[in-house]
Amino acid sequence: MNEIDEYLFVTGNKDKYLEAKKVFDKYNLKLIHVDISVDEIQSNSMSEVLIWKGFEISKILGDQKFIVEDTGLFIEVLNGFPGVYSSYVFKTIGCEGILKLMEGVDNRAAYFLSYGMLYLGEGVFKMFKVKVDGHITREIRGSNGFGFDPIFIPDGSKHTYAEMSVDVKNRYSHRGKLFNIIAEYILSRGIVGEKIER
Repeated sequence: MNEIDEYLFVTGNKDKYLEAKKVFDKYNLKLIHVDISVDEIQSNSMSEVLIWKGFEISKILGDQKFIVEDTGLFIEVLNGFPGVYSSYVFKTIGCEGILKLMEGVDNRAAYFLSYGMLYLGEGVFKMFKVKVDGHITREIRGSNGFGFDPIFIPDGSKHTYAEMSVDVKNRYSHRGKLFNIIAEYILSRGIVGEKIER
């Protein structure tokens, strides 16, 4: 690993960056926060949205290595809602709105799906995907984290993400698992991404 190698994490969410940086620090990899806004396409496919975003960001950053990530909360009884639209739904109805939609519902099954794209320069991308199953609580629990963290309990835990420290959350969460996979991929130097044409 070249010591001067550094990777930019392009996100408008500082909390996401801090979680990801904790993972990269463990591998002695340098992760730098960059906030770049680009237009997003409307699509029911998270991978399509992320590929588009990756292309747009690469136009701005050139051949600099970067990571972009997108996550959705999929609730079984709501037919996968909010899914791809999780960020918008959180901003509009929040955790309270989701709990309201699920009042009296016994099936609380849900999962987080997280896609990550690593850009390696020269038009080469590598896509990663992580799914974490769990369930939706009946009330808001915890004050840590962000987004839907206070209403999601991952399988294997009795606590919501919002009741966990960052270190504990990274052991359970979709994002923690995603950035572990990306870091291990980088260190393996098996850098064989796909050149995506559009």
